[in-house]
Amino acid sequence: MESFEYDVIVVGAGNAALVAALTAHQEGARVLVLEAAPKVERGGNSRFSGAIFRFAHEGPESVEPLLDPDHKDWLDKVKFDAYPAARFTEDANLVSGGRSDQDLQKILIDRSYETVEWMRDVGVKWELTVGKLIDPEKIDPDETYELPAGGAVRVVNEGVGLIDDLFAAVEAAGIEVWYSSPAVELLTEGATVTGVRVAAEDRYIDVHGVVVLAAGGFEANPEMRLRYLGEGWDLVKVRGSRFNMGHMLQSALDSGAQPAGHFGGAHASPLDADAPKVGDLRLTDKMSRYSYPYSVMVNVNAERFIDEAEDEVWLTYAKTGSAIRSQPQALAFQIFDQQTVHLLEPRYSTGTPIEANTLEELANKLGLDPAALRRTVDTYNDATTGGGFDPFSKDGLRAEPEGQPVKSNWATPLTEGPFVCYRVTCGITFTYGGLKIDEHAQVIDKAARPMPNLYATGELAGDFFYHNYPAGAGLMRGAVFGRIAGTKAAQAAHTTT
Repeated sequence: MESFEYDVIVVGAGNAALVAALTAHQEGARVLVLEAAPKVERGGNSRFSGAIFRFAHEGPESVEPLLDPDHKDWLDKVKFDAYPAARFTEDANLVSGGRSDQDLQKILIDRSYETVEWMRDVGVKWELTVGKLIDPEKIDPDETYELPAGGAVRVVNEGVGLIDDLFAAVEAAGIEVWYSSPAVELLTEGATVTGVRVAAEDRYIDVHGVVVLAAGGFEANPEMRLRYLGEGWDLVKVRGSRFNMGHMLQSALDSGAQPAGHFGGAHASPLDADAPKVGDLRLTDKMSRYSYPYSVMVNVNAERFIDEAEDEVWLTYAKTGSAIRSQPQALAFQIFDQQTVHLLEPRYSTGTPIEANTLEELANKLGLDPAALRRTVDTYNDATTGGGFDPFSKDGLRAEPEGQPVKSNWATPLTEGPFVCYRVTCGITFTYGGLKIDEHAQVIDKAARPMPNLYATGELAGDFFYHNYPAGAGLMRGAVFGRIAGTKAAQAAHTTT
């Protein structure tokens, strides 16, 4: 059997993995990156992402130095608040019910800004998140476009740009990458990890060194989704990489690593019903459907089933997909009228809307009971109160229709035809359960001991997200703990050599 020696072996090639590899290289380690995908599909789920990074900042003055010089043109045309660590913490605890490991969460938040700075310095290009949820060309010039403070910044060219920038840095550093090289097993001596076994087409290859696991969750594996998430989850569509099969997560658990986090939970968001079954790099995240706060959303029984506007979309979209999945046929319908259809995010252009002049005509086109849809909408409309509709911030425009969920914001009556509808289903992005790690990103075993020479970051690390997820926190988590894992892995390699 072939055998190779490296200081640090990084399993995976997405955002978390490449940050770990670059950091370990900066610490003087000889690094190998193992990518299960062929080169053309490299980058894991990160490449499919919108590449928003949620980080603590003090407002536009602290964000401006991070932005790429060629992408600052919107800075004086929008506004956004400061996003201090306390507010980041509040949002994270709100969506997770306070279940996240508070020590790890504090590290994530406290080191978020410096990590974005470091990524800028290695070549990642940042811009404001203009045009993601609202088409800027459709904004009234007299209106002020307000960005959500926690989601104000993304990478130029989104996930594709993120992976291109990070790989450019990896290649400039001379870090070795093996493509089509899935790691299939940890090599261990007791609780100590000595390397990984790689499955080539015709043989196994053992690679020895300190290991950083950053190979994603089990979201692309229907068997594991059914096992952990429950009935029906094996049938959902996958928004990202087809290679995130959870194999190294399972291998680590089999080797004694301690599981942590919400194994029954996942980031699952509204996706166009006609989206491909797995992520398509020609579309990346362009089949997502996140303008539902301005809609009336019903299931196949023409019933509302969720508060469409509980909070800003960046704090609700990752659980809304799960709510859709629990509906009959895992199908829902986002219905807009002429008062709000201009607010649809640009990604809706990748779908085919169903349009009709009346609700009854729309119901017939959708295969819904026209009388049932009319009752649902009339009951909802009767509960709307009127008032100041503000699409760019939570406006408190609330409706409490009898027998239906409340609508907490943006509750305008659905009356102005023609009506426009998009069919949506559930698309899974990543899973929440993973390995238990400590503040050094070192994996903890079932006896509560750090496992020598084993670190983890990204989706594969658990205890960060429960029930729901604040947009941009996943990539930020992977980068913060990628830097920690890369540093500690390099130090461990130097200690053992």
